[in-house]
Amino acid sequence: MTRRCVCPGSYDPVTLGHADVIRRAAALYDEVVVAVLHNPAKHGTFTPDERRDLILDGCGDLANVRVELFADRLLVDVCRDVEASAIVKGLRGGTDFAYELPMALMNRHLTGVETVFLPGDPRFEHISSSLVKEVARYGGDTSGLVSDRVRDALAERLHRARER
Repeated sequence: MTRRCVCPGSYDPVTLGHADVIRRAAALYDEVVVAVLHNPAKHGTFTPDERRDLILDGCGDLANVRVELFADRLLVDVCRDVEASAIVKGLRGGTDFAYELPMALMNRHLTGVETVFLPGDPRFEHISSSLVKEVARYGGDTSGLVSDRVRDALAERLHRARER
């Protein structure tokens, strides 16, 4: 039986912290489904297809990782559809745990799917997609927070937005 997990997130944009959790999950499970969850009513910095491509750019070398897009769905339904037995979430600290625990308990209540928490690498604990976008928006250097490809794509996206 294949041990399959889901690593969910909006990944707008994918950070080095996200990539670290995906890589570590790939070492623990036979297959990792990176679920890019998006709300079609909200306009993100990157389209879902772009997010998928940026994730693949950083984790495409992992043969047991695939990236799929999902909109307007409960995470437990995604897990059922892909036949995943677990959800893997990275935690940067206690605040993340306090936020994630009720969702993990609800997901287990709804379908029995378990959530596995991986402690984040301390090198990345200060990184979030929101902070990366804010740093980039004001001209700060996002090197070391995201891959070079994400850094360049984000700078280009924000440059075009300023020109409008």
